[in-house]
Amino acid sequence: MKQQLTEEKVFKDPVHHYIYVQDQTIWDLINTKEFQRLRRIRQLGTSYLTFHGAEHSRFSHSLGVYEITRKIISQFERNGYPDWPAEERLVSLCAALLHDVGHGPFSHSLEEVFDTDHEQWTCKILLEDTEINRVLRAVSEQFPEQVAAVIQKTYPKPIVVSLISSQMDADRMDYLLRDAYFTGVNYGTFDLERILRVLRPYKGQIVVKESGMHAVEHYLMSRYQMYWQIYFHPVTRSSEIILRQIFRRAQELYVGGYVFNWMPSSIKVLLHNTMTVHDYLKLDEALIQTAFTQWAEEQDLLLSDLCDRFLHRHLYKYITIENPDETLLNEISDCFSSIGMNPDYHMEIDFPFDLPYDVYRPDKKDGEKKEKAPILLLDGQDEISEISAKSDIVRSITGLHQGQYHLYYPEEPLKKNMNRIPDSLKKLFKLD
Repeated sequence: MKQQLTEEKVFKDPVHHYIYVQDQTIWDLINTKEFQRLRRIRQLGTSYLTFHGAEHSRFSHSLGVYEITRKIISQFERNGYPDWPAEERLVSLCAALLHDVGHGPFSHSLEEVFDTDHEQWTCKILLEDTEINRVLRAVSEQFPEQVAAVIQKTYPKPIVVSLISSQMDADRMDYLLRDAYFTGVNYGTFDLERILRVLRPYKGQIVVKESGMHAVEHYLMSRYQMYWQIYFHPVTRSSEIILRQIFRRAQELYVGGYVFNWMPSSIKVLLHNTMTVHDYLKLDEALIQTAFTQWAEEQDLLLSDLCDRFLHRHLYKYITIENPDETLLNEISDCFSSIGMNPDYHMEIDFPFDLPYDVYRPDKKDGEKKEKAPILLLDGQDEISEISAKSDIVRSITGLHQGQYHLYYPEEPLKKNMNRIPDSLKKLFKLD
């Protein structure tokens, strides 16, 4: 079933102004309970504790990715570009809309603790007995597998995959603009309309007219700045560390037989790593926040303290360490233990790094991680070149960009026990 709505639906959006829905399938997907759950999942995890406006949801981001994809395809169709496979329109729009439907509460922090992957959960939601699966199967019996293949990057037409998974895809373009808007910064802004105008389908891939290179440079620099100013903000990293520690301590206690005063079944299976799709879909940030409120009153003092810190924003402090060698870290660990702290939970080294743009290497071996599709420029003679070959700016941000080593810790125990802390560590932690 491929049916157009008799009257298009419109969402008012602060980033794209309007989001247009013309397909019955897209409208039906938006109204499934699995997609509506994304209203209860924040896009930026714990960043709201650093930037108070960052309360936007995966729901609004997913709509935004859909809208950018719709605009790209509409531009291809209006101009009649022969290299765009028109029959791939609906699968592209569905994949764009659903690409994040498998995200759990606080997104990547949850994934790190329980070794899960939101793309795997997305595909399970698409392929198992869900409302989303039933909507997709109304198109054809094979349609859920086709949409899942786009998300898994195994779809036979790379041009479709690159719309939502490349180094300049609809996903990245929306989250940069949206995250910049809601955090109140200008770092993530770039000329989206200009980029959309210079995209072209060409020989099975999406390329950029060479005249649009400067707009792409601006986009890549925006991404670079957003990672170092927003996504890697040290206060946000502190809240993420505490969040992971809460889940780790709760799992440690649960597996060890500790009896919680309050433990819903959906969190039990999370801690036990036995989740089904039905269990997973019950998880949202409201439930997790409720659990933290209850666990703040548990008899386990470590779990209680961690939950209290997260709920009331009593986050860990941090210091910058130039070379955190093993001798120094052992000295800090021994000192923390001597004053009743738990080094496994009360000290953590964080070292952020990012790859702003990954130059395509055709010689990568099978065992090496493959980068997302490169950004290709199309010149007036229909010749293709990878953007870093033409742009000094892009070359300047290729390769691994590393931050500083930060050691995170609770400050209060150190201040209470200053007389028991060696002078060298007092200076390091600025306790003089």
